[in-house]
Amino acid sequence: MTDARPLGLFDSGLGGVSVLREIRALLPGEDVIYCADSGYAPYGDKPLALIEARSLELCDFLLTQGAKALVIACNTATAAAAQAIRRQWPAVPVIGMEPAVKPATAATKTGVVGVLATSGTIESARFAALLDHFGQGVQVVTRPGQGLVEHVERGDFSSLALRDLLAGHLRCLTDAGADVIVLGCTHYVFLRPLAEQLLGPTIKLIDTGAAVARQVQRRLLEAGRLSDRSGGGRDAFWCSGDGARVTQALCALWPPGSTPQVLPASACMAGASALWPGVDIHEDC
Repeated sequence: MTDARPLGLFDSGLGGVSVLREIRALLPGEDVIYCADSGYAPYGDKPLALIEARSLELCDFLLTQGAKALVIACNTATAAAAQAIRRQWPAVPVIGMEPAVKPATAATKTGVVGVLATSGTIESARFAALLDHFGQGVQVVTRPGQGLVEHVERGDFSSLALRDLLAGHLRCLTDAGADVIVLGCTHYVFLRPLAEQLLGPTIKLIDTGAAVARQVQRRLLEAGRLSDRSGGGRDAFWCSGDGARVTQALCALWPPGSTPQVLPASACMAGASALWPGVDIHEDC
C-alpha cells in the first residue's frame, strides 16, 4: 500500500531543514510540508509548557494540510512535547529525535563525550533518561549552545562573532577531554563546517539527521504510507515571524525559489503570553 500525502515536519526555526535534507536524500519521492516556528525561536530557553503548546498547534496545522506523518525535527520539542503529540494523535506516525549519545559512546576513545545542545534539551527528563540508558561507562559533558540558534536563524554561518562564540562552546567540551561531540540541536548541524575548522581532524562530530530519515522511512513502510514515486518530491515551507527574514536565511540552506508562506493566525497561539510573560506575539504570523 502507498500513500501520496505529504510528510509534516516542524522545528523552532530553520534548523530542521538539516533533517529535511536527509529525508529528501533518502526519500526523494515524498512531498514535505515544513513549518519553521521562527517567530518563537529559540525554543531552548522557553518554558516547557509553551514549547508543548506550540508543538501541538503546529502539528494540528500540519495535519489540516494533509500530513500523513509528523516529524519533530527538533531535539527540544521532542523532549517537551513528543508524548503529548502521540497522545493527541495516536493513529499518526510521530517521529522525534534525541541527541546521538548512543553512537557517541561507542565512538569515543578518551571515554569523554561532549554534548552541545540547548538548555531545554540538556535539562529535560528525556535527556536524563537517555544518559541513564546509554551513557553508562563514559563521562558525558554537556554545554548549552547559547546564542548559536540566533546566528543560524539570521543566515550567519561564518562571521567572526559566530566563530568566537562557537569556539568558546567547543573549547568547554574539548578542555574536559571530549574526543566526540554530539550536535544535539538541528540548527547546529549547519555550523558543522565551521566546527570542523575549529576542532581539526582529531575530534569527531555526530548528529542524528540521517538516523531520523531512516526512522521516517521505516515508520512509513510499517504503516503502508510510503509514496510510490522514486523522485519529484515537492517541498512547501511555512513560517511564523518575519517571513522576509526567514526567506533570506532559507535561501542559504535550500535550493533557490523556496519562499515560505506565513502561518495563519490560527496557528500562532494568541494565548502564548499566558505561558510565557513578555512573549512577542506574532498575531499575523
